[in-house]
Amino acid sequence: MTPPTVRFLDRSTPPHIATLILLAGLSALSMNIFLPSLPRMAEHFGVDYAVMQLSVSLYLGASALLQVVIGPLSDRFGRRTLILWSIALFTLATLGTLLAPTAESFLFFRTAQAVVATGMALSRAIARDMVDEARAASMIGYVTMGMSVAPMLGPMIGGFLEEAFGWQASFHFLLILGVLMFALLWFDLGETSKRRPTSLAQQFREYPELFSSPRFWGYVAIAGFGSGVFFAYLGGGPFVGSEHFGLSASGVGLYFGLTALGYGFGNFLSGRYSVHVGTHKMVFWGSLLPAATVALLCVMEFAGVVSAEVFFGMFLFVGIGNGLLLPNATAGMLSVRPHLAGTASGVGAAFMIGLGAALSAIAGVLLKPGSGPMPLLLIMLVSSTLSVLAALYVIHRARRLGM
Repeated sequence: MTPPTVRFLDRSTPPHIATLILLAGLSALSMNIFLPSLPRMAEHFGVDYAVMQLSVSLYLGASALLQVVIGPLSDRFGRRTLILWSIALFTLATLGTLLAPTAESFLFFRTAQAVVATGMALSRAIARDMVDEARAASMIGYVTMGMSVAPMLGPMIGGFLEEAFGWQASFHFLLILGVLMFALLWFDLGETSKRRPTSLAQQFREYPELFSSPRFWGYVAIAGFGSGVFFAYLGGGPFVGSEHFGLSASGVGLYFGLTALGYGFGNFLSGRYSVHVGTHKMVFWGSLLPAATVALLCVMEFAGVVSAEVFFGMFLFVGIGNGLLLPNATAGMLSVRPHLAGTASGVGAAFMIGLGAALSAIAGVLLKPGSGPMPLLLIMLVSSTLSVLAALYVIHRARRLGM
């Protein structure tokens, strides 16, 4: 499959890779830029931290539900229209978070912001539209490497914005980015998926072909449980940092940057070596590294030798593992049935984000003053172990099929 010609800001050609990076980056940034402000937001609205933490789990849950619909629609009607609508609606929802007078109304608009997750899922489907499986893993690796800059800088930016201007400053920042992103996409995002002549009903009848594939669900499980470690960390990490280790908002943001830094390095390795090493080896080592890291942290926490520097520093390796795992697992699930790449991306993202929402919510419930980080670490240990087992299954299945 010959890569297509790409001209920047020419919507008659596929989008430039920089546009895909920024599109996925906005989705990632909206997920975590405000995390250091969660304790202050709870004080502002006069609610418990657990209530404000719902801004993470509800957002993730809504993202998961949207992915199920967005994937099939993008296969039927194309990527461009859906992405433009999602960014427009995200911008309006962001404005709503700034005007919300109560915690309930804030959570409503915050949940509506989840529509931006369309960009994260479809940016990967677009990559698969443009190139074959091996090159898609490499291209997705580069896209998510750039995407990792957003979550690396997001909590840092959010923490400093809060200390300088208050917690709402993060949402003003997202509002400006939403407007700029819509303009960029309007001029650069060319359609990459040809509209199919079948009806949606006929298209849905093709889905058992995808859903009956054990390899597809194996890749979905690898990505879901592997990213579950990160999502649980999103839900519980700010509480552990502020309540257990006594860190400031900017301090939590800086430490969160270590995980994203590792994720970026792992994505770089995926982009550089996936074609030569192979997706199966990459997903195996990418799932094993977080599992081993979290297991070591559990032992160290039990021994009472975990400081803030050790706790957050170890998540650098969790990030590297996710950076190896996710691009390759994603390329694998999109390549099982390439003509249903949008659907595969949507279903995979739905499982991944839905599981993340559940783990994030569980972390918020289990973490209490005085509990320490152990409840969070145990959640992540179970999730990372299941990712390793799924990787071993996919490798075994591929060998049986002679792949």
